[in-house]
Amino acid sequence: MAAWLAEVPVDIAGIRQVSQELVVHYTGATDGSFVPVRGERLREVDLRYADAMLRRLRALGEPRLVRARPLSERIAGCCRDFTLLFVTLARAKGIPARLRVGYGTYFRPGWWLDHVVAEVWDGAAARWRLVEPEITDSFARDSAAGGRLDPLDLPPDRFVTGPRAWLAARAGEIDPERCVVAPDLDEPYTRGWSSLRAHVVLDLAALAKVEMVLWDQWGLLDDADPLARAPLLDAVARDTADPAVRAATVARWIGHDGIAVPDTVTSYSPAWQGPRPVDVRRARGGVLPA
Repeated sequence: MAAWLAEVPVDIAGIRQVSQELVVHYTGATDGSFVPVRGERLREVDLRYADAMLRRLRALGEPRLVRARPLSERIAGCCRDFTLLFVTLARAKGIPARLRVGYGTYFRPGWWLDHVVAEVWDGAAARWRLVEPEITDSFARDSAAGGRLDPLDLPPDRFVTGPRAWLAARAGEIDPERCVVAPDLDEPYTRGWSSLRAHVVLDLAALAKVEMVLWDQWGLLDDADPLARAPLLDAVARDTADPAVRAATVARWIGHDGIAVPDTVTSYSPAWQGPRPVDVRRARGGVLPA
């Protein structure tokens, strides 16, 4: 798809503008401007690999990547998919970029909501910069919690990575019960310590270039007690909270028992009734060398 990707701008703002046209959130809009995705198209949420997403996009309407797309010509997905495609386009343009799994504090006042954004390397400033691929510019101007956002350079208190959230909760600085997928969703796995535990592991995997789907579960994520292996998660979080974490550190932890991504994980996808096994050996091809 090199020729298709050649249309994409080479700057972060331009890439973000393109990626925003590629996905529609499967749960619908809170303002009712579009409804939840149902039926066969809901299964697009399980397109975990960028090439499969791009092939599907090419089949929807006019086969050009850089264009305004009606909602019907975008793939059904979530924040992870907006970000995965943004990161894919950035990497195709030679820009170091990665996914970060954590919590947005700018959606609902008083809540830390499950979210995924990108982190890109800013060579001029010699730092990793958080970029929000999903939210619109109008939302960024009128952010619900804390005022205007710069989606091209999120402050670290507006998006809190999984390891930093875990450490804050363990230190008593935040209430773990405010860390959720959605305030009105009563599923225990999506709330509190279970959510925080998953975000430490999923963020570590993303740092290792194993970009998992948010409803994947394996290893220590299967423990009934989310604090059963708290000392291990404390150590992982301490080592990965700083964006300057070394690749060797990430590679060491991603191979740890209970954290290493196995050949098959359990998916709790909203597109299916009940859990099902999914072969993810291809995803593990991105693991950083030790």
